[in-house]
Amino acid sequence: MRPRCLDDFIGQSRVKENLKIAITAAKSRGAPLDHVLLYGPPGLGKTTLANIISAEMGVNIKTTSGPAIERSGDLAAILTNLTSADILFIDEVHRLNRSVEEILYPAMEDFALDLIIGKGPGAKNLRLNLPAFTLIGATTRFALLSPPLRDRFGVVFRLDFYDEAAIDTILGRSARILGIKTEQGGLDEIARRARGTPRVANRLLKRVRDYAEVIAKGVITKEVAIDALDKLEVDEIGLDEIDRKVLRTIIEKFGGGPVGLETIAAAISEESDTIMDVYEPFLLQKGFLDRTPRGRVATPLAYRHLGLPYNNKEKPPQPTLL
Repeated sequence: MRPRCLDDFIGQSRVKENLKIAITAAKSRGAPLDHVLLYGPPGLGKTTLANIISAEMGVNIKTTSGPAIERSGDLAAILTNLTSADILFIDEVHRLNRSVEEILYPAMEDFALDLIIGKGPGAKNLRLNLPAFTLIGATTRFALLSPPLRDRFGVVFRLDFYDEAAIDTILGRSARILGIKTEQGGLDEIARRARGTPRVANRLLKRVRDYAEVIAKGVITKEVAIDALDKLEVDEIGLDEIDRKVLRTIIEKFGGGPVGLETIAAAISEESDTIMDVYEPFLLQKGFLDRTPRGRVATPLAYRHLGLPYNNKEKPPQPTLL
């Protein structure tokens, strides 16, 4: 269901406009596109945009991820197999080992690969020339990128959450591709609960389709969508069971906060990285959560959404493990 060109890519209008300019300029010069860094919460289309850039430039793309490149030799093998103007896409680029990053610096700047032959006093440095290529990095943790690596990207874009109208359009396109019978009210209901994220929207669409085929008459109406999403425990603004568990833990176990991320993760038996990357961005955007120097704090809006009384009295100090 991924779009294959910029014109088919829905939303992120600022990013698309600037990418079109960069791609057109690079093609007119007959040169590879400058290195591109895409960052933002998961599910917003970073991988899709990398593949679209490859299609728009008319070049090959090779895909890997930061954790998959364990040694500098792994990256050297990938780089030496690139051909002129190829695109190398590294997902989760913030998880590259520092030793691997050292190989990337001259490769990105000078299109050269520096290798050490031998050990000890007899070791020699060998420089191999690489074909001009474009590195596209994607990350959900922009701050974890080392400054030397971050500064070598010439094109840097942040992808933001989509508005409801864009998600509605994406759902309509996906429904046509999958051959799902829908009514506009059903799509609107799914879009409202999709957290502004295309990946989540498409996942919910498929689950509501299953419900419609088994329980209803195969058509996703507003009523069918509401019933299906309620069974999936996705509420009217898109919070799921884990979102509510995070908020309830902060409020009921730690007096509303502040409380450290690791403490929250231990209390709900979830990985702290998962909470930070997947759940926190949406809770922060909705105004249900605040980050403070002492930890996370539930806002009055969170109390109101969960139907809990808000006590604004001074609270005793809470654990502050970060």
